Amino acid sequence: MKGFSNRWTDFPDYIIGITKEIWEDRGIATLHHYYSDDIPVRSPMGIQRGNRDVIAATMATCHEFPDRQLFGEDVIFSDDPEHGLLSSHRLITQATHLRDGQFGPATGKKWVVRVIADCAAREDTIYDEWLVRDYGGIVRQLGMDPRDYAAGLIVDEGGPEQASMPFTPDGDVEGGYKGRGNDNAWGQRYADTLGRIMNQDFNHIHESYDRAVIGEYAGALTTLGREETTGFWLGLRSSFPTAEFRIHHQIGMDADMLSPRAAIRWSLDGTHDGWGSFGRPTGARVHVFGMCHAEFGPWGLRREFALYDEIAIWKQILLQSG
Repeated sequence: MKGFSNRWTDFPDYIIGITKEIWEDRGIATLHHYYSDDIPVRSPMGIQRGNRDVIAATMATCHEFPDRQLFGEDVIFSDDPEHGLLSSHRLITQATHLRDGQFGPATGKKWVVRVIADCAAREDTIYDEWLVRDYGGIVRQLGMDPRDYAAGLIVDEGGPEQASMPFTPDGDVEGGYKGRGNDNAWGQRYADTLGRIMNQDFNHIHESYDRAVIGEYAGALTTLGREETTGFWLGLRSSFPTAEFRIHHQIGMDADMLSPRAAIRWSLDGTHDGWGSFGRPTGARVHVFGMCHAEFGPWGLRREFALYDEIAIWKQILLQSG
Protein backbone atom coordinates (compact mmCIF):
# COMPACT_ATOMS: atom_id res chain seq x y z
CA MET A 1 0.00 0.00 0.00
CA LYS A 2 1.58 3.23 -1.17
CA GLY A 3 2.33 5.63 1.67
CA PHE A 4 1.56 3.11 4.45
CA SER A 5 3.99 1.50 6.87
CA ASN A 6 5.41 -1.80 5.63
CA ARG A 7 4.36 -3.42 8.91
CA TRP A 8 0.87 -3.86 7.35
CA THR A 9 0.34 -6.68 4.87
CA ASP A 10 -2.79 -5.15 3.34
CA PHE A 11 -5.57 -2.65 4.07
CA PRO A 12 -7.68 -4.97 6.29
CA ASP A 13 -4.54 -5.76 8.31
CA TYR A 14 -3.98 -2.02 8.77
CA ILE A 15 -7.57 -1.34 9.90
CA ILE A 16 -7.75 -4.30 12.30
CA GLY A 17 -4.21 -3.67 13.57
CA ILE A 18 -4.58 0.00 14.44
CA THR A 19 -7.99 -0.65 16.04
CA LYS A 20 -6.42 -3.11 18.47
CA GLU A 21 -3.39 -0.91 19.05
CA ILE A 22 -5.46 2.18 19.89
CA TRP A 23 -8.38 0.80 21.89
CA GLU A 24 -7.28 -2.51 23.38
CA ASP A 25 -3.54 -2.00 23.80
CA ARG A 26 -4.30 1.50 25.16
CA GLY A 27 -2.07 3.16 22.59
CA ILE A 28 -4.34 6.18 22.74
CA ALA A 29 -1.50 8.57 21.97
CA THR A 30 -1.06 6.87 18.57
CA LEU A 31 -4.28 8.62 17.50
CA HIS A 32 -2.04 11.66 16.91
CA HIS A 33 -0.47 9.61 14.11
CA TYR A 34 -3.32 7.45 12.87
CA TYR A 35 -6.03 10.17 12.83
CA SER A 36 -5.62 13.49 11.04
CA ASP A 37 -5.74 16.61 13.21
CA ASP A 38 -9.09 17.82 11.81
CA ILE A 39 -10.81 14.48 11.10
CA PRO A 40 -14.61 14.55 11.26
CA VAL A 41 -16.01 11.45 12.97
CA ARG A 42 -19.73 11.33 12.26
CA SER A 43 -22.04 9.19 14.34
CA PRO A 44 -25.82 9.34 14.72
CA MET A 45 -25.35 11.32 17.95
CA GLY A 46 -23.32 14.07 16.27
CA ILE A 47 -19.89 14.99 14.88
CA GLN A 48 -16.56 14.99 16.67
CA ARG A 49 -14.07 17.21 14.87
CA GLY A 50 -10.37 16.59 15.34
CA ASN A 51 -8.50 13.76 16.99
CA ARG A 52 -8.36 15.57 20.35
CA ASP A 53 -12.10 15.02 20.75
CA VAL A 54 -11.65 11.39 19.69
CA ILE A 55 -8.87 10.96 22.26
CA ALA A 56 -10.99 12.45 25.05
CA ALA A 57 -13.94 10.19 24.24
CA THR A 58 -11.65 7.15 23.97
CA MET A 59 -10.14 7.76 27.40
CA ALA A 60 -13.58 8.13 28.98
CA THR A 61 -14.74 4.85 27.41
CA CYS A 62 -11.60 3.01 28.53
CA HIS A 63 -12.13 4.31 32.07
CA GLU A 64 -15.78 3.23 32.27
CA PHE A 65 -15.17 -0.14 30.56
CA PRO A 66 -11.57 -1.12 31.37
CA ASP A 67 -11.92 -4.66 29.99
CA ARG A 68 -13.41 -3.59 26.65
CA GLN A 69 -12.39 -5.72 23.68
CA LEU A 70 -13.00 -5.15 19.96
CA PHE A 71 -12.98 -8.17 17.66
CA GLY A 72 -12.65 -7.41 13.95
CA GLU A 73 -15.30 -9.48 12.17
CA ASP A 74 -14.78 -8.22 8.62
CA VAL A 75 -13.29 -5.38 6.59
CA ILE A 76 -15.15 -4.70 3.35
CA PHE A 77 -13.21 -2.11 1.37
CA SER A 78 -12.91 -0.22 -1.89
CA ASP A 79 -9.85 1.33 -3.52
CA ASP A 80 -10.77 4.05 -5.97
CA PRO A 81 -7.79 5.50 -7.92
CA GLU A 82 -9.38 8.95 -7.70
CA HIS A 83 -10.81 8.90 -4.17
CA GLY A 84 -8.59 6.40 -2.34
CA LEU A 85 -9.19 3.67 0.20
CA LEU A 86 -12.32 3.28 2.29
CA SER A 87 -12.89 0.44 4.73
CA SER A 88 -16.22 -0.62 6.17
CA HIS A 89 -15.03 -2.36 9.33
CA ARG A 90 -17.46 -4.50 11.31
CA LEU A 91 -16.58 -5.28 14.92
CA ILE A 92 -18.01 -7.20 17.83
CA THR A 93 -17.21 -5.27 20.98
CA GLN A 94 -17.76 -6.48 24.54
CA ALA A 95 -17.13 -4.98 27.97
CA THR A 96 -18.19 -4.90 31.61
CA HIS A 97 -19.62 -1.74 33.17
CA LEU A 98 -17.08 -1.52 35.99
CA ARG A 99 -16.86 2.22 36.68
CA ASP A 100 -19.19 5.21 36.79
CA GLY A 101 -19.42 7.22 33.58
CA GLN A 102 -21.59 8.09 30.61
CA PHE A 103 -23.93 5.18 31.35
CA GLY A 104 -24.38 6.09 35.00
CA PRO A 105 -23.21 4.33 38.18
CA ALA A 106 -21.30 1.11 37.53
CA THR A 107 -23.65 -1.86 37.24
CA GLY A 108 -21.14 -4.69 36.84
CA LYS A 109 -23.16 -5.87 33.84
CA LYS A 110 -21.61 -7.21 30.65
CA TRP A 111 -22.66 -6.20 27.16
CA VAL A 112 -21.88 -7.32 23.61
CA VAL A 113 -22.78 -5.24 20.54
CA ARG A 114 -21.71 -4.66 16.97
CA VAL A 115 -20.16 -1.54 15.46
CA ILE A 116 -19.63 -0.59 11.82
CA ALA A 117 -17.09 2.12 10.96
CA ASP A 118 -16.40 3.51 7.48
CA CYS A 119 -12.89 4.98 7.42
CA ALA A 120 -11.15 6.77 4.56
CA ALA A 121 -7.35 6.50 4.71
CA ARG A 122 -4.26 7.74 2.93
CA GLU A 123 -0.57 7.93 3.83
CA ASP A 124 -1.03 5.75 6.96
CA THR A 125 -3.70 8.14 8.31
CA ILE A 126 -7.48 8.02 8.75
CA TYR A 127 -8.85 11.38 7.60
CA ASP A 128 -12.64 10.89 7.27
CA GLU A 129 -15.00 8.60 9.21
CA TRP A 130 -18.63 7.50 9.63
CA LEU A 131 -19.49 5.32 12.63
CA VAL A 132 -22.58 3.53 13.93
CA ARG A 133 -22.38 1.66 17.23
CA ASP A 134 -25.35 -0.18 18.65
CA TYR A 135 -25.92 2.38 21.39
CA GLY A 136 -29.40 1.00 22.09
CA GLY A 137 -27.99 -2.50 22.46
CA ILE A 138 -25.60 -1.31 25.19
CA VAL A 139 -28.37 0.53 27.02
CA ARG A 140 -30.71 -2.47 26.88
CA GLN A 141 -28.07 -4.86 28.24
CA LEU A 142 -27.35 -2.46 31.10
CA GLY A 143 -31.00 -2.73 32.10
CA MET A 144 -32.32 0.56 30.72
CA ASP A 145 -34.99 1.49 28.16
CA PRO A 146 -33.65 3.38 25.10
CA ARG A 147 -36.46 5.95 25.15
CA ASP A 148 -35.99 6.64 28.86
CA TYR A 149 -32.22 6.82 28.45
CA ALA A 150 -32.56 9.37 25.63
CA ALA A 151 -34.93 11.42 27.81
CA GLY A 152 -32.33 11.34 30.59
CA LEU A 153 -29.64 12.62 28.22
CA ILE A 154 -31.81 15.61 27.36
CA VAL A 155 -32.30 16.41 31.04
CA ASP A 156 -28.57 16.00 31.78
CA GLU A 157 -27.71 18.39 28.94
CA GLY A 158 -29.91 21.14 30.38
CA GLY A 159 -33.27 20.43 28.76
CA PRO A 160 -34.59 20.70 25.19
CA GLU A 161 -33.32 24.26 24.70
CA GLN A 162 -29.70 23.35 25.48
CA ALA A 163 -29.43 19.65 24.57
CA SER A 164 -27.28 18.79 21.57
CA MET A 165 -29.11 17.71 18.43
CA PRO A 166 -28.11 14.37 16.86
CA PHE A 167 -26.49 14.29 13.43
CA THR A 168 -28.48 15.64 10.49
CA PRO A 169 -27.24 16.23 6.93
CA ASP A 170 -27.55 20.02 7.18
CA GLY A 171 -24.96 19.96 9.97
CA ASP A 172 -22.43 17.83 8.09
CA VAL A 173 -18.90 19.03 7.38
CA GLU A 174 -16.42 18.42 4.59
CA GLY A 175 -13.94 15.67 5.43
CA GLY A 176 -12.17 15.13 2.12
CA TYR A 177 -13.50 11.74 0.98
CA LYS A 178 -15.77 12.04 -2.05
CA GLY A 179 -15.96 8.42 -3.22
CA ARG A 180 -19.14 6.38 -3.57
CA GLY A 181 -17.56 2.91 -3.27
CA ASN A 182 -17.30 0.53 -6.23
CA ASP A 183 -19.44 -1.04 -8.93
CA ASN A 184 -19.05 -4.65 -7.80
CA ALA A 185 -22.17 -6.71 -8.58
CA TRP A 186 -22.66 -7.86 -4.97
CA GLY A 187 -22.85 -4.29 -3.74
CA GLN A 188 -25.39 -3.48 -6.43
CA ARG A 189 -27.41 -6.58 -5.57
CA TYR A 190 -27.62 -5.56 -1.93
CA ALA A 191 -28.41 -1.94 -2.81
CA ASP A 192 -31.30 -3.18 -4.96
CA THR A 193 -32.53 -5.35 -2.06
CA LEU A 194 -32.50 -2.48 0.44
CA GLY A 195 -34.19 -0.23 -2.08
CA ARG A 196 -37.01 -2.72 -2.58
CA ILE A 197 -37.46 -3.19 1.18
CA MET A 198 -37.62 0.58 1.69
CA ASN A 199 -40.21 0.73 -1.09
CA GLN A 200 -42.38 -1.60 1.03
CA ASP A 201 -41.68 -4.72 -1.06
CA PHE A 202 -41.22 -6.92 2.02
CA ASN A 203 -42.02 -10.04 0.00
CA HIS A 204 -38.61 -9.54 -1.60
CA ILE A 205 -37.09 -10.83 1.67
CA HIS A 206 -38.84 -14.16 1.09
CA GLU A 207 -37.61 -14.21 -2.50
CA SER A 208 -33.97 -13.25 -2.03
CA TYR A 209 -32.94 -14.19 1.53
CA ASP A 210 -31.84 -17.67 2.60
CA ARG A 211 -34.59 -19.38 4.60
CA ALA A 212 -32.03 -19.77 7.41
CA VAL A 213 -30.85 -16.15 7.27
CA ILE A 214 -29.30 -14.90 10.51
CA GLY A 215 -29.80 -11.21 11.29
CA GLU A 216 -27.71 -9.11 13.68
CA TYR A 217 -29.65 -5.93 14.19
CA ALA A 218 -29.88 -2.70 16.18
CA GLY A 219 -30.84 -3.24 19.81
CA ALA A 220 -28.50 -6.26 20.15
CA LEU A 221 -31.19 -8.25 18.34
CA THR A 222 -30.32 -11.60 16.75
CA THR A 223 -32.93 -13.14 14.46
CA LEU A 224 -33.32 -16.39 12.59
CA GLY A 225 -35.31 -16.82 9.39
CA ARG A 226 -37.10 -14.59 6.93
CA GLU A 227 -40.09 -13.77 9.13
CA GLU A 228 -37.94 -12.28 11.90
CA THR A 229 -35.86 -10.37 9.35
CA THR A 230 -39.08 -8.98 7.89
CA GLY A 231 -40.18 -7.96 11.39
CA PHE A 232 -37.02 -5.92 11.91
CA TRP A 233 -37.25 -4.00 8.65
CA LEU A 234 -41.02 -3.57 8.86
CA GLY A 235 -40.73 -2.13 12.37
CA LEU A 236 -38.30 0.53 11.17
CA ARG A 237 -40.03 1.42 7.91
CA SER A 238 -43.51 1.55 9.44
CA SER A 239 -42.30 4.16 11.95
CA PHE A 240 -41.21 6.43 9.08
CA PRO A 241 -43.42 5.29 6.16
CA THR A 242 -42.99 8.44 4.04
CA ALA A 243 -39.29 9.05 4.75
CA GLU A 244 -36.89 9.30 1.83
CA PHE A 245 -34.37 6.46 1.56
CA ARG A 246 -30.92 7.26 0.18
CA ILE A 247 -27.75 5.23 -0.35
CA HIS A 248 -24.57 7.24 0.28
CA HIS A 249 -21.89 4.58 -0.20
CA GLN A 250 -21.83 0.99 -1.42
CA ILE A 251 -19.11 -1.64 -1.71
CA GLY A 252 -19.23 -5.19 -3.00
CA MET A 253 -16.48 -7.80 -2.53
CA ASP A 254 -15.85 -11.38 -3.55
CA ALA A 255 -12.46 -12.27 -2.10
CA ASP A 256 -10.37 -13.13 0.98
CA MET A 257 -11.72 -16.71 1.42
CA LEU A 258 -15.08 -15.27 2.55
CA SER A 259 -18.59 -15.30 1.12
CA PRO A 260 -19.51 -12.65 -1.45
CA ARG A 261 -20.50 -9.63 0.61
CA ALA A 262 -21.53 -6.01 0.57
CA ALA A 263 -21.42 -2.87 2.72
CA ILE A 264 -23.98 -0.06 2.41
CA ARG A 265 -24.21 3.30 4.21
CA TRP A 266 -27.71 4.76 3.95
CA SER A 267 -30.22 7.14 5.49
CA LEU A 268 -33.93 7.78 5.98
CA ASP A 269 -35.16 11.37 6.18
CA GLY A 270 -38.75 12.16 7.03
CA THR A 271 -41.35 12.33 9.76
CA HIS A 272 -42.26 9.96 12.55
CA ASP A 273 -45.78 9.48 11.22
CA GLY A 274 -46.45 5.76 11.64
CA TRP A 275 -46.74 3.09 14.33
CA GLY A 276 -43.68 0.86 14.43
CA SER A 277 -40.52 0.28 16.44
CA PHE A 278 -40.65 3.84 17.80
CA GLY A 279 -44.16 3.78 19.23
CA ARG A 280 -46.94 6.32 18.85
CA PRO A 281 -46.44 8.67 15.86
CA THR A 282 -45.34 12.16 16.88
CA GLY A 283 -44.78 13.94 13.57
CA ALA A 284 -41.18 14.69 14.55
CA ARG A 285 -38.66 15.18 11.76
CA VAL A 286 -36.07 12.40 11.99
CA HIS A 287 -32.80 11.49 10.26
CA VAL A 288 -31.94 7.78 10.50
CA PHE A 289 -28.20 7.16 9.96
CA GLY A 290 -27.81 3.50 8.98
CA MET A 291 -25.06 1.08 8.02
CA CYS A 292 -25.37 -2.52 6.81
CA HIS A 293 -23.26 -5.50 5.86
CA ALA A 294 -24.53 -8.59 4.06
CA GLU A 295 -23.11 -12.00 3.16
CA PHE A 296 -24.46 -14.13 0.32
CA GLY A 297 -24.62 -17.88 -0.15
CA PRO A 298 -26.03 -20.40 -2.65
CA TRP A 299 -29.62 -19.88 -1.43
CA GLY A 300 -29.61 -16.11 -1.14
CA LEU A 301 -28.61 -13.53 1.44
CA ARG A 302 -27.53 -15.65 4.40
CA ARG A 303 -26.31 -13.14 7.03
CA GLU A 304 -27.30 -9.52 7.49
CA PHE A 305 -25.92 -6.91 9.87
CA ALA A 306 -28.00 -3.71 10.07
CA LEU A 307 -27.27 -0.95 12.56
CA TYR A 308 -28.88 2.34 13.43
CA ASP A 309 -28.78 4.22 16.74
CA GLU A 310 -32.02 3.91 18.71
CA ILE A 311 -30.86 6.54 21.21
CA ALA A 312 -30.21 9.15 18.49
CA ILE A 313 -33.63 8.49 16.95
CA TRP A 314 -35.44 8.73 20.28
CA LYS A 315 -33.54 11.89 21.14
CA GLN A 316 -34.69 13.55 17.90
CA ILE A 317 -38.28 12.49 18.58
CA LEU A 318 -38.26 13.67 22.20
CA LEU A 319 -36.57 17.00 21.48
CA GLN A 320 -39.44 17.85 19.15
CA SER A 321 -42.38 16.19 20.89
CA GLY A 322 -41.54 16.62 24.58
